[in-house]
Amino acid sequence: MTAETESSNIDDSNQEAEPSQLVDDETSENLPVEKKTSCCTGLKVFLAALSFSYFSKTLSGTIMKSSITQIERRFDLPSSTVGFIDGSFEMGNLLVIAFVSYFGAKLHRPKVIAVGCFTMALGSVLTAMPHFFMGYYKYETASDTRSSANSTSSINPCSLHEDVNETFLDTSQSACEKEPSSYMWIYILMGNMLRGIGETPITPLGISYLDDFAKEENVPVYVACLHTIAMLGPMFGFILGSLCARLYVDVGFVDLGKITITPQDSRWVGAWWLGFLVGGAVSFLAAIPFCFLPKSLKKPLKSSKDKTSPGLLENMGATRKILPPAKPKPTKWSAMLKDFYISLKKLLSNRMYVTFMCCALLQFNSFVGFLTYKPKYMEQQYGQSAAKSNFLIGLINLPPIGIGIFLGGIIMKKYKMSIIGATKFSFSLSFFAYSLSLLHFFVGCENHVVAGITVSYNGKPIPYHENAIFSDCNSDCKCSTDVWDPVCGDNGITYISACLAGCTASVGQGKNMVFHNCSCLEADSSWSGNNSVTLGQCPKSDDCSMMFIYYTVIQVLSGFCYALAGTPAYLIMYRCVQPELKSLAVGLYTLVMRTLAGIPAPVYFGALIDKTCLKWASKRCGQRGACRLYDPSAYRNVYLGLSAVLRGPSYLLAFLFFILIKKNFQNKDSRLAENGGKDDVPMNKEDNCKKKEHLASSSEAEKESCA
Repeated sequence: MTAETESSNIDDSNQEAEPSQLVDDETSENLPVEKKTSCCTGLKVFLAALSFSYFSKTLSGTIMKSSITQIERRFDLPSSTVGFIDGSFEMGNLLVIAFVSYFGAKLHRPKVIAVGCFTMALGSVLTAMPHFFMGYYKYETASDTRSSANSTSSINPCSLHEDVNETFLDTSQSACEKEPSSYMWIYILMGNMLRGIGETPITPLGISYLDDFAKEENVPVYVACLHTIAMLGPMFGFILGSLCARLYVDVGFVDLGKITITPQDSRWVGAWWLGFLVGGAVSFLAAIPFCFLPKSLKKPLKSSKDKTSPGLLENMGATRKILPPAKPKPTKWSAMLKDFYISLKKLLSNRMYVTFMCCALLQFNSFVGFLTYKPKYMEQQYGQSAAKSNFLIGLINLPPIGIGIFLGGIIMKKYKMSIIGATKFSFSLSFFAYSLSLLHFFVGCENHVVAGITVSYNGKPIPYHENAIFSDCNSDCKCSTDVWDPVCGDNGITYISACLAGCTASVGQGKNMVFHNCSCLEADSSWSGNNSVTLGQCPKSDDCSMMFIYYTVIQVLSGFCYALAGTPAYLIMYRCVQPELKSLAVGLYTLVMRTLAGIPAPVYFGALIDKTCLKWASKRCGQRGACRLYDPSAYRNVYLGLSAVLRGPSYLLAFLFFILIKKNFQNKDSRLAENGGKDDVPMNKEDNCKKKEHLASSSEAEKESCA
């Protein structure tokens, strides 16, 4: 009879227990078994809570990604500065992740995760706060179009623009610095950093908790479920970002009838702040279940002993040590720090782990930069609005990625994939996805046709560095060159403003205003139609719409293949380190990814994208604001080229990692091949041990480990 059975049969009588029973009862107290079972202490409850926390953190992160363009325009920032704000999330991780990953595993892990979720909620709310302390959004436009929004009288843009430079830029430097929006973006940076601090304990402590109390063969499925549910966060985040982008930033406080811009306009700013409030509420709800979960759970029978990874550890053949009692004696901080140093040194001496981390670093640099500016790329390259770009990413691009992550875990369990098989599987699919992504270079669109910037006023292409804003057709108007208020001519050419188009009359109001008698349309000798222009930039051609469909198809296929290899690649890292170093390995891995990829990638991607800008906005004090017009061809080459250059060399390191894995395995299990066994070891310990039971040449240490 076992200890659990004996303890359950003890009645309330005062009879003295047998000595053997006392020994068994004392042993049962040392086992990490919960005496009381309830719906709030099971592994499934923890898995559900952890899944919801994964959803909340990816939701909040995606809201930031989908709001990058809106924040850039609202605060008049270049892409490099916005990238720095986006990287502040990784800075928050950098501050605490190493210590949380190591020391957090020795504390009450569910409660530490709860504190992290509460911190994420606070950071999201802080990010939205600048909106409530700033004035109404004032986009650059001609003063006459706004003042005449409710007027039906005809106006002359040419004559009324004579003093636009004075009205728009007649502000002193000191007055510019006193504007409420001058440094409000710092609060967004601080809120994003705080959200990064709160997100830190979720992954390392949550995964290690599952790995400690779940059956080993179920861990790949649990991890796949976590990442699959986590993919719902970006899906809902981009869809929420799309809905917020459709709403004007000051919705409910201004008369939308007076707004002369549309969501397709490069000056449009959506309700970016609304998404962060929703994300903060979800993070707050995610923290509540962890407050009621226990520090430890009942371990499964096969996992009661310390787990091992045959064929992958650096010190294979050593006898496994028995876990200490459930309530160990308190350890001094000096001893913990010394143990931390020894563990870190042991981890960095693992060649497989270091090679894997270097490979992932290049991949992560490419991934972060690509994802951060993907909505912006769709806007500038294919003429899509920010709302539509976010919606398509969330509804079309992300579901195949979630399906791929889940299927990766299912395939691993069904075929009991070994470490070498998982490496082959992950490498092949990832390289195939990379090859597909190179097709993006061939599905671009033509440059914008903007008079004075990309083409002359007679419609002939000109180099961007030889732009000529003024021409004979608008020389008498004395127009401002700082205001970006584009109009689309009936000849398909976009003009920087109605004044620079030489227009002398207008009809209508608000977004429906039409300008007539535009002399610059007559400069195009191939045009013989009406000399009228409408507000807004000219749309892209039908060929560009077809290219956008091709781009979407390539994105779906490459994303699915890359995600299918994600779960095996993620679990390989767990199996190439010692079991007691799992939490530290994940923490160090995340630390390196945050420091060398998450922080710098958005900055240098944004800095190179800024180099492709053709027309910058101007702040009221004359300083450079956000970019209004990019060179699509240069943008495509920089954006896609940099991503491909970073990702390509990573496959050389992946091949080296495969050689190390195979060499290490063959050295450890050469006797297995000599006895006619397979030259591969399953990633599950139980399957490996079943094979070794039949080997007469197995060592006593191996047999004891498999017992």
